[in-house]
Amino acid sequence: MAKTKLASYELFSRDTQAFVYGNQTRAVQRMLDFDYLCRKETPSVAAMITPERGGFEKFFWGTKEITIPKVMTIAEAVKRWPEADVMINFASQRSAFDSTMEALATDTIRTIAVIAEGIPERQTRIMAATAKQKSKWIIGPATVGGLKAGCFKLGNTAGTMDNIKEAKLYRPGSVGFVSVSGGLSNEAYNIVARATDGLYEGIAIGGDAFPCSTLLDHLLRYEQNPAIKMLVCLGELGGTAEVQIAEAVKGGRIKKPLVMWVTGTCAKVLPGEVQFGHAGARAGSAAETADAKNQALRDAGVVVPTSFNDYHEKIKQTYDGLVKKGVIKPAEETTPPNIPMDYAQAVAEGLVRKPTNFISTICDESGDVHNYAGIPIDEVIERKLGIGGVIGLLWFKKEIPPYAREFLEMVIQIIADHGAAVSGAHNTIVTARAGKDLISSLVSGILTIGPRFGGAVNGAAEHFLIGLRGQMAPRDFVDHMKAKNVNVQGIGHKLHTLENPDKRVELMKNFAKAHFTNTPLLDYALAVEQVTTKKKNNLILNVDGCIGVLLVDLLKELKFTDAEIDQMIKMDLFNALFVLGRSIGLMGHYFDQNRLEQGLYRHPLDDILYDVPDRPEVVG
Repeated sequence: MAKTKLASYELFSRDTQAFVYGNQTRAVQRMLDFDYLCRKETPSVAAMITPERGGFEKFFWGTKEITIPKVMTIAEAVKRWPEADVMINFASQRSAFDSTMEALATDTIRTIAVIAEGIPERQTRIMAATAKQKSKWIIGPATVGGLKAGCFKLGNTAGTMDNIKEAKLYRPGSVGFVSVSGGLSNEAYNIVARATDGLYEGIAIGGDAFPCSTLLDHLLRYEQNPAIKMLVCLGELGGTAEVQIAEAVKGGRIKKPLVMWVTGTCAKVLPGEVQFGHAGARAGSAAETADAKNQALRDAGVVVPTSFNDYHEKIKQTYDGLVKKGVIKPAEETTPPNIPMDYAQAVAEGLVRKPTNFISTICDESGDVHNYAGIPIDEVIERKLGIGGVIGLLWFKKEIPPYAREFLEMVIQIIADHGAAVSGAHNTIVTARAGKDLISSLVSGILTIGPRFGGAVNGAAEHFLIGLRGQMAPRDFVDHMKAKNVNVQGIGHKLHTLENPDKRVELMKNFAKAHFTNTPLLDYALAVEQVTTKKKNNLILNVDGCIGVLLVDLLKELKFTDAEIDQMIKMDLFNALFVLGRSIGLMGHYFDQNRLEQGLYRHPLDDILYDVPDRPEVVG
């Protein structure tokens, strides 16, 4: 669809397309909400210009999610979207001048709103002169922007969606409004809506001493626009802009009824020379005071209230008179669509509730300080709870005693590595030598953990508990497992025997005997060991078995019930300790192979039995 060509006095239309310079997602969403409120078919934001990075950003169009492109330069933006003729410049005071001048140099950008405050006067004058030379418009600096009712909104202008609806800005009225202050303009939009059929257009020129477009500039635009029937304006003390308006009215350049008030009349009762919030709101002479300028406007024939308190009455009286004369035909009222409240805002206001998708009972990162099972992470560190303590908090949801923490850390150290020949390390090494990354190499090793390698910790605990809870004599237990054709997990070692014990097992046994109150499952497993070693002296309680039975004994010490222990075994919690510890060694082998710069591994052919027939059997 071809874009409507704007008259010289119009800045925006319903098909205005804009760029937002800066990563101002909230401002963009407010613009899109205004578009949707005005029942526009397409968003008014063509793209965001974000020098840091490109891509896209997600926004809402009503209840539907859409994406708005992000480009890194003004040049790319105007090349891709030549129909966009407005830029809302949220650049900081340091870079607003350069980005504005770049936008002015383009062929397509016609109107720029400069949000930054404190731009040096010299730069502001250069921007203003350049815009005038090129027949372009700058609103600002230090502006919140402006809007054309029912058509287009600059950034955060007009405040909340409730204020926009109350001010009936979703459809055009008959009033052209301009002010210095952005905050007062939001209030004035509401005043105008209550006293008239609403705004046609509203602009806040910004509070700097030298705005790039003045109150008079915009009033003269409104004077040319046949759709605008009356003018409303708010000035402020300081400067002579309002005096120029009075002269324009006297000289007949402004013929439409104008209701205007200059704020800051209270300055005369305050001690000394007062500067209000805006850089330009400071009277340097008697002629620049609010009282003097209000009187000058009154003398010129402008409708000036006695104070801001009756500002709305003067606006209504003027409007009613124009309606009575037939100059204004009041705009028809419409019902705007509903703009959904953002979920985050609704939650903050306590307006919605929803069931959660996840439950966490071991940690909470939603507060100021992350905690493990209720203990802040800084306290975990300060109290030196260690890895064993963290396991207790995150796995068992208990603050376990020092001896339990020490035992868990000892187990991790013991099982961290068992050489390069075991399947986990072998797989990790082969994967590392194939040039794969750390995670891939680690996972390839971990995936070999099971009943035959490392995964017997769970099985050992489960098997020995059958005998202990069943009150089976050790011999009966061995016979029972044999009858079921099940090998007792945790029994047997390739090298170690009763006469040549595994030092790792001895360390754990001795620790448990010294620190645990009771070790019933360890005692039972050692009694079973006496039976199995009668058959073969290497059928001893091995590392996996010792870890498994001692974890059960530890959990009993920590007051866990049999049902809770069974649940932990069922969900592989015991094997998890082996996975945790052995991962340290597997990563060590990965680093070792990379440091040695080992090449791709190929298995020796002489280590493979090739038992292939001369020819395959022919079928059929």
